[in-house]
Amino acid sequence: MARPSNGAVTANPTTTNGTYVKLEQRLVLAAWCCHLLGYDDNKAMLANLREVEEGFDPSGPSFLILAILARGSKCLVPRDDLLRYDANIRSHLVHFNRHRSEPLRLRYFQHLALLLTELLLDRLCNHEANLRRDLNDFVARRNARRAVMDPQDQKFSPEDLTKLAFWMATGSGKTILMHFHYRQYLHYLKKPLDNILLVTPDEGLSQQHLEQMTAAGIPCKRFALEASGLETSEKNTVRVIEITKLVEQKKGSGVSVPVEAFEGNNLIFVDEGHKGASSEAGKWIANREKLAETGFTFEYSATFGQAMTTARDDAMTREYGKAILFDYSYKYFYGDGFGKDFEVLNLRRETGDEQTRILLLANLLAFYEQKRTFETRNAEMLRYHLADPLWIFVGSTVNKSKDNKQARESDVLTVVKFLDAFLRNEQGWVQKGIGRLLAGDSGIADNGMDLFAGRFRLLTGWSRDAGTIYQDLLERVFHTGSGGTLHIGDIKGKTGELGLKVSGAENYFGLVYIGDTASFKTLIGEQCPEVEVEEDRIAESLFENIKKPDSPINILIGAKKFMTGWDSWRVSNMGLLNIGRSEGTEIIQLFGRGVRLQGKERSLKRSSALPGVHPAGIEVLERLNIFAVRADYMVQFRDYLEREGIDPGGFVELPLPIRANDAFLKKGLLAPRLPKESVFANSERFLLDCDEAARVTLDLSTQVERLGSSGGGYQSGNFLQGETRRIPADQLPWLDWEGLYLAMLAHKEERGFQNLVIRPEHPRQVLTAEPDLYSLICDEALLRPSTSAQGKRLQDTAAGILKKYLERFYRIRQQRWDSERMFYAPLCREDENFQDYKVRVPRSETTLIQDILETIEDGKRIYEENVAVPPTLHFDRHLFQPLLIQKGNTIKSSPPCLNESEQNFVRDLTDYCHSNPEELQGKELFLLRNLSRGKGIGFFEGSGFYPDFILWVTKGKKQRLIFIEPHGMLHEDHPAINPKVNLHKKLQKQMAAVLEKSRAKNLTVDSFIVSRTPYDDLRKKVVDKFGPWSRARFAGAHILFPDETDHSYLKHILGAGTTQTPVKGESD
Repeated sequence: MARPSNGAVTANPTTTNGTYVKLEQRLVLAAWCCHLLGYDDNKAMLANLREVEEGFDPSGPSFLILAILARGSKCLVPRDDLLRYDANIRSHLVHFNRHRSEPLRLRYFQHLALLLTELLLDRLCNHEANLRRDLNDFVARRNARRAVMDPQDQKFSPEDLTKLAFWMATGSGKTILMHFHYRQYLHYLKKPLDNILLVTPDEGLSQQHLEQMTAAGIPCKRFALEASGLETSEKNTVRVIEITKLVEQKKGSGVSVPVEAFEGNNLIFVDEGHKGASSEAGKWIANREKLAETGFTFEYSATFGQAMTTARDDAMTREYGKAILFDYSYKYFYGDGFGKDFEVLNLRRETGDEQTRILLLANLLAFYEQKRTFETRNAEMLRYHLADPLWIFVGSTVNKSKDNKQARESDVLTVVKFLDAFLRNEQGWVQKGIGRLLAGDSGIADNGMDLFAGRFRLLTGWSRDAGTIYQDLLERVFHTGSGGTLHIGDIKGKTGELGLKVSGAENYFGLVYIGDTASFKTLIGEQCPEVEVEEDRIAESLFENIKKPDSPINILIGAKKFMTGWDSWRVSNMGLLNIGRSEGTEIIQLFGRGVRLQGKERSLKRSSALPGVHPAGIEVLERLNIFAVRADYMVQFRDYLEREGIDPGGFVELPLPIRANDAFLKKGLLAPRLPKESVFANSERFLLDCDEAARVTLDLSTQVERLGSSGGGYQSGNFLQGETRRIPADQLPWLDWEGLYLAMLAHKEERGFQNLVIRPEHPRQVLTAEPDLYSLICDEALLRPSTSAQGKRLQDTAAGILKKYLERFYRIRQQRWDSERMFYAPLCREDENFQDYKVRVPRSETTLIQDILETIEDGKRIYEENVAVPPTLHFDRHLFQPLLIQKGNTIKSSPPCLNESEQNFVRDLTDYCHSNPEELQGKELFLLRNLSRGKGIGFFEGSGFYPDFILWVTKGKKQRLIFIEPHGMLHEDHPAINPKVNLHKKLQKQMAAVLEKSRAKNLTVDSFIVSRTPYDDLRKKVVDKFGPWSRARFAGAHILFPDETDHSYLKHILGAGTTQTPVKGESD
């Protein structure tokens, strides 16, 4: 982005006392975007939208847009603009998915970043003056709210709007955003571009981008100054160049490009924008800005904050505060459950050779633990897209010798010497060291405790015999059945590659990847004469193949050669030696590569953030271990993580057993069951068919507000504009039937309906069936297209109808299938809802850990009353104790603690029972917290609805079973078509046959939604031809509101006879 042409520096982003203000507090453009969408800040926006379902509703809009629209007047962006932006994003997504074997599914934060890009580009290209005015009005209001000593934001100038930056954690999909931004900018472009450039830090990253853009169908090539006129004029081709090759004026014959070669209107993409923040690279950012003086820049980095803090450049901090449109830095990425857990162990002081060797051995043991877990449970781990673990080791120096006492030994050499010593195992030191580490007797203490006490629980579960572990480690990591000497192979023709293997072994186990191999080989000869070094003219590149599943390489050692421009999912263990402050941003990038994760169903999330039962030991593979010796920067890194509420020291896991109430379980409380082997998606395949029961409604009407006066006051209401129609027969030729068939197939795959068979003739059959299988509420103009654009809209409408019908048809078949197999049986202690807790606490919270241990060891209070540590909520009618509750983010547990809405329901029920004993005269009440997928009792297997609570009300032999879901409703479908809301209807239809089969004659079943969305907010959304819904209509649909102070909503739930369907032959 160009700085103001007069070079003047306005006020610095400092307080009046001169204290530097960090970038996080200067994000004025991002704050404005939050304001437009109706949020107080970035944290609130992300917290609200992270729970929204990903993808698009069959009617067209994304669930994200529907959630934002549901905010009503809080959102200041016009509805039509939001829908248009969303349609543009979907169009780009469809385009990119044509080039992918596996369709891309946008994560919520990626979709949100693209939505904000649409908003900015639309206003910048079509309403620039208004955009700048709105921004500066926001700046003025923001400044007016600041205290006297706080820094003031500066007004936006035209130059400030020539760059958008995205602060995105490594692994969050910066490359995906870049590809979308390419198409988004071209969509809004007003005048032709002279150049499109992608500027990267190094050639490795350039090559990576070229491969990814080619795969995405984006025209691209490496920049060549001597390219012919024909080549340089190729329309919208992205040319990739390294930032180090940009010079103000070309001199000599070296590989460099003068900035003046890029005259005209330029679109610039900059990856890893931290480059240029340091003084030694300051000229690069100046050259980059010259490229964009008459164009536009998109910039991406995971390390904007760290780079700004390191440089402490006020002008640059102010510049990026105005340029960063979206902040999804690591604290948000990790907090949302994305990426791996991690544990940082850093020895800050100087260590002797023995301590260094023990630390490296611990690092190797941690890696072996991961390697063994992966190989012994390979099939399970591959379902989570986990890769074969890789240990990388990064040092600060490669070729320093130890000729005098002051010079430090080469860091790379230190690691190589350790591996040689491990293989030689003189006097059995390895087995002794392993024994000490497993026993928590390493000799390295932290706060009075051994640093490795209890850190290898999974390993000790396999074996405590150090000899057995050493032998297995040799085989799995070093490809040898016995120890030996280290052998180094110089891979000829592959610059910088030195392979490591055990003498006599067939495969290399490791790779030293550095720049100057010749000097390092000399150093090996001087320092380690026993290590054999020879040329290998046969082997292929070890580094290029390291990402392949059959790569034998387990250990990668180097200095900085692979810090950037390298893409691998394998990194699971990191060793750092003598990393100083100057390497800070590079280490964060490397850290980012280590913590990123593909996750189950490519969710990018670790299993602890996903519902259901997960393979034992998977947490070891979803954790990045970082072992550092004399790594000064790691001190700052730890401090940064701690400031963001992330504990870098890892967690302690404390077992907390539950106690079931056996007397309650003897009451014969009935619960629905399906045979364990019964999975609908794996059942017999069946054909899509025309079924009137699956009739759907697609509502494309416009919702308008009417304001009128009555009796001296004003009344407002929401009304629907549009009529119920069907696609006329004479308009069917507009439809691309093959395209509709492919859209149905894609939707079927996306939803996991693998046992449903769809044939090419089905789209036409559904849309032309008599009687109609759909209702379409829309304007007449939609059904009478006259242009190709209008024809496309009709095509999208038809696809929406078919997708909704497909979903409805499948659910009905599933419900019928469930009904045939469902039975009711008494609840017992073996039910999977009775799970002992695993309480996770940051290792640094030593006092809290001790307090929790004391509470557990007490063995009484936590089961009989509310306790503060860990926080519990005691309800004596719950089927087990304790119920852990969420308070803050320090204590986490599996199964999860009760969230706020769940806590509120239990408190309300407790208060109601104590305050209204007469209401429960002659009855007994029992409550059970129902767990999520894989453990609890659920409905609609594919969409996974697991009500939070199961409530039994008994009277004599009669039981009333009630499923209760405290749940926000703003993002949900209309109650009339919402399967969660209508569960009570489904249950009643199933009851007669199911109860007859179960011989349970005295049972009635019901369900309710307890809306955490207030009535006044929800009524604005739930509107039909009669207007907004009343409380009575919501109650009739079994949606209740807990906002009454007397908890009267519970009377509706507990009331005798509510929605009961008697079973024939039932008696007391």
